[in-house]
Amino acid sequence: MNDHFIGSKFRRIIPGSPVLIGCPLDLTTTYRHGCDDAPSAIRASSYSLETFSPFFWRDLEDLSFGDVGDLSFVGLRMEDGLALIEEAVCDGLAKGGLPLCMGGEHTITLPIVRALESQKPGFVVLHLDAHTDLRQHYDGTGVNHATVIRRIAEVVGSDRLIQMGIRSGTREEWLWMRDHGTLLQWEALSDAVLDRRIGGRPVYLTLDLDVFDPACMPATGNPESGGWFYADFERLLRKLQRHDVLGADVVELNPRLDPSEASSIMAAKILREILILLARSRQ
Repeated sequence: MNDHFIGSKFRRIIPGSPVLIGCPLDLTTTYRHGCDDAPSAIRASSYSLETFSPFFWRDLEDLSFGDVGDLSFVGLRMEDGLALIEEAVCDGLAKGGLPLCMGGEHTITLPIVRALESQKPGFVVLHLDAHTDLRQHYDGTGVNHATVIRRIAEVVGSDRLIQMGIRSGTREEWLWMRDHGTLLQWEALSDAVLDRRIGGRPVYLTLDLDVFDPACMPATGNPESGGWFYADFERLLRKLQRHDVLGADVVELNPRLDPSEASSIMAAKILREILILLARSRQ
């Protein structure tokens, strides 16, 4: 096996290339805590993978990318933690990097989208998740892992939101998706449908790992049966190659629920493929 490909060689931000940012935030998780361990677990699990992707027929050794390490949220309140993420992403964008963030809870996506909207407005948010995350308020607050996509829709507009893999939510959330037309059913996915929904705009990808079926991704805080398998993700990657992808995040891995490390290894493989997707998107 190769040395782990994440964080082993590059610490600086390289203009026009992906930059990894670890965001181990776990402040509003309500069922099973532990996603703050995810960035370090993904880095460690990447030891098990080769740098070569047979799917893309590309090798990370031939591509440029940066890794600025993990942010520290010790002693910070939620609003301060989100501000730290937004500042880090803004800094990466100002230096020409393409943010690829490792959560942490899904709330980290809100400051990333805010940073992108301030510097690269007009993109579409592609949201992969088992859950709607569209509540107006949850557990007494308006900003948390259950409301994050509702807050993002307020930033970019519902017409720039595409949701896939959803299979759990309140009646009100399902009605919101229906009324705003944000849900794209897996059965309806085709190049033509995705092209029409994206409409030639850049894409930001936010991937909650519980979009996958617990049979292949058990180590998430809120697993939901009936989800995707890895081959489904590759099918989407193949279609996203046709589009300008300007950043991504991978969230909600919980390594404390992963005694076999299979989920962490799968998350690391997903990161490898997204790294190559982002690098290809810029070439």
